[in-house]
Amino acid sequence: MQHAPAARPSPTPAPHLPRGTTRPLPASALPPPPGTTTASHRTATRPLLAAAIAAVLALAASACVGGGRGAEGPVGPVPPTAQSPAVLPSAELPPVLTRGQARAALVGADDLGETWEPTRGAATWRDELLKATAERPDCRRLLDILYTEELFGTGAAAAPRATAALDDVGGGAQLHYRVTSYRAADLDRTLAWLGTLPDTCGRFEARDAHGTARDVRVTGLTLPEAGDARRGLRVTVGDTAPDDGEDPRADPRADPRTDTGTDTAGGVLTVDLVAVRVGDDAISLTNGTLGTPADDATRISVEVGADRLTEARRQGRAQV
Repeated sequence: MQHAPAARPSPTPAPHLPRGTTRPLPASALPPPPGTTTASHRTATRPLLAAAIAAVLALAASACVGGGRGAEGPVGPVPPTAQSPAVLPSAELPPVLTRGQARAALVGADDLGETWEPTRGAATWRDELLKATAERPDCRRLLDILYTEELFGTGAAAAPRATAALDDVGGGAQLHYRVTSYRAADLDRTLAWLGTLPDTCGRFEARDAHGTARDVRVTGLTLPEAGDARRGLRVTVGDTAPDDGEDPRADPRADPRTDTGTDTAGGVLTVDLVAVRVGDDAISLTNGTLGTPADDATRISVEVGADRLTEARRQGRAQV
């Protein structure tokens, strides 16, 4: 009697191999069989994690070797970092004058003559005749400058580095003088604006806080050749001229040389406004009087002041 052959166990099906694979994949690459615990799966994936970490470390080491210090980036020329023009050093700009150097550029009473001395206080005509306003913006700005004497602006950058105030005790004039360090382009812009005023504000009406009308006239002032650039104005402020065009300032009965500047009733104020640029520094002055202006005081202040400012700048560069 024949016996049936013993049942053979079913062979485990071979895993499906990717196309082109000629040998079985390692067990670590196969999915875990059913029933395998999670711990066994973690044990199987550890070699893959270690390999990935090793690859990352190798790439980091390669970057450090290829680029020198990792913080410096790739090898090659690096463009300079852009900086604000305000902080860029310029070989063309001299150092700003110290206050001592600026004071050395001032004019004094000894430069102008024996009748001049340090001021005793602001002249009364400053409030009586200059504290006024006008309709046209340029003319209004001119009056403000004559009163405040802040020709180059009110900011800290344009603040004067040295000032002087002198009185002519004989003629009643008062001269205020300033030295300012600023950008040459801005200084020239102010000088150019001054040059337009004889046309835009040749004659205009101003009014004070009480509504009193003043006749204001502006003409150009010839200056000696001094500094790199210069501009001067002569401004007269008086009672409103009559409609017939007659100028009350031409009254031959009035002797302006006897006016001490303490009484402004019916007086005519004459003020010279001057600015001279020397490099990135400038001198500005006002020379005002209710009498006849002393032309030599303005001229001497320009010539002497420009020479002293030039020397102060030269010494400043030598000390740097």
